[in-house]
Amino acid sequence: MPYTNKNSDAVKLADLTFHLLAHFREKEIRFAEKHSLTQAEFRCLKYFGANECMSNKQIAERMKLTPGRLTRIIDSLIIKKYMMREIDPSDRRFMRVNLSKNGNSLLAQLNSDYINIHRDILAGIESHQQKPLITAMSHLASALKIWKFKS
Repeated sequence: MPYTNKNSDAVKLADLTFHLLAHFREKEIRFAEKHSLTQAEFRCLKYFGANECMSNKQIAERMKLTPGRLTRIIDSLIIKKYMMREIDPSDRRFMRVNLSKNGNSLLAQLNSDYINIHRDILAGIESHQQKPLITAMSHLASALKIWKFKS
C-alpha cells in the first residue's frame, strides 16, 4: 500500500495521541499526588457529581474496573473521610456510596484546580489558536465515540 497523505496524517495522529495520553496520565498523577490521592482515587472522585449517590456496580461500570479493585479504592477514600457507604433504603441487600461533606469540599477544590491547570495549559498556546484547538479536540472526541461504538 503506497504511503499516502492520509496515511501520513494517520501516523501523525497516532503519534500525537500516544504522546498526549502519556502527558495526560503524568498530569493526572501529579495532580492526584498534590491532593494526597492516588490516581485511581482521583479518578473515582472525578466520576462523582456533587451530592450524587451510586452503587459500587455503577461506579465500577463508569470506571471500567473490577468490583474488587473498586472496593479497595472506595475503602481508601472512606478511610480518608471523602466517601461514605450506606445501605440502600430501597433494597437493603445493596450498598450506596456517596461523597462525605469533606469529599464534596475536596471535589469542589479538585474541579477548581483542574480548570486552573487547563487555563495554564491554554496560556501556553497563542490566543488565536485556542478556539480552533478546542473545536478540533471536540471533533476528535466525537470521532473516537463513533469509532468505539463501531468496533
